[in-house]
Parts: sequence; C-alpha cells; structure tokens
Amino acid sequence: MRIGIPSETKTLEGRVALVPAAAADLVRRGHEVFIQAGAGEKSGFSDEAYIKEGIKIVPDAAALYEAGELIVKVKEPIAGDLAHLKKHHLLFCYLHLAAEPALTKSLLDIGLTGVAFESVEENGALPLLLPMSVIAGRIATQIGTTLLHRPQGGKGKLLGGMAATPRGKVVVLGAGVAGGNAAALAAEAGANVVVFDKRPDRMEAMRQLGPNVTGLYAYESSVAEEVRDADLVVGAVLIPSAKAPRVLTEDMVKSMEKGSVVVDISIDQGGCFETSRPTTWAEPTYDVHGITHFCVTNMPGAVPQTSSLAISAAILPYVQRLAGGDAWREFEPLKKGINVDGGKLVHPALQGVV
Repeated sequence: MRIGIPSETKTLEGRVALVPAAAADLVRRGHEVFIQAGAGEKSGFSDEAYIKEGIKIVPDAAALYEAGELIVKVKEPIAGDLAHLKKHHLLFCYLHLAAEPALTKSLLDIGLTGVAFESVEENGALPLLLPMSVIAGRIATQIGTTLLHRPQGGKGKLLGGMAATPRGKVVVLGAGVAGGNAAALAAEAGANVVVFDKRPDRMEAMRQLGPNVTGLYAYESSVAEEVRDADLVVGAVLIPSAKAPRVLTEDMVKSMEKGSVVVDISIDQGGCFETSRPTTWAEPTYDVHGITHFCVTNMPGAVPQTSSLAISAAILPYVQRLAGGDAWREFEPLKKGINVDGGKLVHPALQGVV
C-alpha cells in the first residue's frame, strides 16, 4: 500500500499523524510511505529523521495526495486538502462530521471512503479518541487557569487559592476521559471541583480524586446552581460520533460572575454550551455576557510533540490493518469507524447531517 502523510493545514496545527518510528514499522512491512516536506517539523521531527527510516519526502500537498492511496492525517480536511482528495483515496483521520454538514457533503461528492478516528470502537471504548481527550482535558484546565488572570481579561483569581484566600471553583460537565482529566488537574491545583455526570461509576471515580472533588448527578437545576458561582466551567460531554448536546444554557452563562471562564472541549462535535462557536489558536477566545469563552477546535494541537507521539502510538495498529487490503472491512472496530463510503453516508449517528 502507498501511504501518504500530509502536512496539517488547520490554523496553528502542529501535529503529524505518524512519527518516524511508526512510519518505519510500515516500511518494514513492505509498504511505501510518503510524507510532505516539513510535515513533522512543528512536532520536532525533521525530514531527515523520516528519510533515515526509509520514508520518501514529497515537496507539496499535490504530490503527496498523488502518491498516496491511504491518507493518514490528524485533523479533518479543509479547503486546501479537499482540492487534492480523490475517489480512490482511503482517508483515516478525525472527521467530526456531526458538526460539519458542508465537509460531509464535500466528502460524499468526492466519493472516497473515510474512516474517522473518533468512530473507531473496540470493546466499548474509543481508543483513538482517548489520547487526545486526555490532553484536551488537561489543556482545558491549564488554559482556564491562565484566562482567569487579570491581564487576560479574567477576574484576577488564583484558581487554587492560598492561606487567607478562598479556593477557586471549577465545574466540569461530563466525567469521561476529557472531563476526568480536567477535574484531576484542577483538584491538584487546589480548587474546589464539582463534576457532573449521569453514571454512578464515573461520579464515584471523581470523588476518589480527592476531598475537594464532588461528583453529582447532572440534573439541570443542579448544574445551574453550581455554575452560578463557578470561576471556571469545562464542558466535556460526548455522544460518540454524534453532535454534542447543549448542557450549559445562555441563562446559566449570564448568571456567572463577570471575568469567569468557560472552556468547551466538545466544540469539535458542535459544542455543549448554547453560547459556543468554534475558534482557532490564532483567535482563541471571545466574550459573551462578560464571560470569556475558549472554544478552540484543535486543543491538543498546542502541544504537538506530545500529541503526535500519543496519537501515532494509538493509530499505528489500525493503519497496519487498513494497509493490509480489503480484509480491514471485516475488522469490527474499523468497520464501525467508517463514516462515508463511496459517496454514501453510512454511520448511523450521522444520518440527517446532510
């Protein structure tokens, strides 16, 4: 199989889908691997590092997409990428089509097959979403902490507090991987943390993070009450492959003290706040009712070296299967990951997107 690794084109996105060691494993299995010149540089991986492992460098996107049959990238294709994608391509990356009807239509019109990282499911888990969810959860708390600083437009509060001052309060909506990591980091910083979920096991897991963490059932009235005096709210609600439900209403945002911060990790799937809209790392925040909103759609792209190593390790076994011929279609985790197939929208959670 000819495998192509393009440069990412999303704003300030620095990740690369396969690091040199992972690409080398594919070469050793007899595949031809091509990478666009400079694709790994922002993650700390030079063209020379790939060349040493037998990977072929191509000069630009046009050459990369021409060379590759299996296209392995990180983020969903945008305008520049779509111009190069063809019907014969097998695309493997994050797609998040539930929130992207225009992209969905473009992929259907091209007629390619697209397998989405976030839809690959194995033993009830989402193994290719997990590593980036860990990173996004931690970044959410780090960024939220910084945005509370007065020079950033925040209320000027130290999240963990100190002697003679109150602790900050963090509310996390969703106790999955992303929400759990956001809560854990906030708890370690010394904040009082309230985590909402509907699963008893996850609520209990949050309690085990420490005496300053409370796990509560996500009644709407309880969410509204706890959000009112929160310094930081993190949204991390997930319905696999589907659009995220809106769990933080505009009225709840209005009730918060000015200078507070909300971070929507679910923005890739449309966002779980009524006041959310996608932003980029170039312009990451905006203000609604005096509340700073952070809704960047590629949060892990801020730490591309860590993220690239993590995602590469997660996806490599699946890339090896995809490169092994059509037998991959009988492998249930990848079969569940198919979003579009030869001009048809096939994933059940995406019906009605276009």
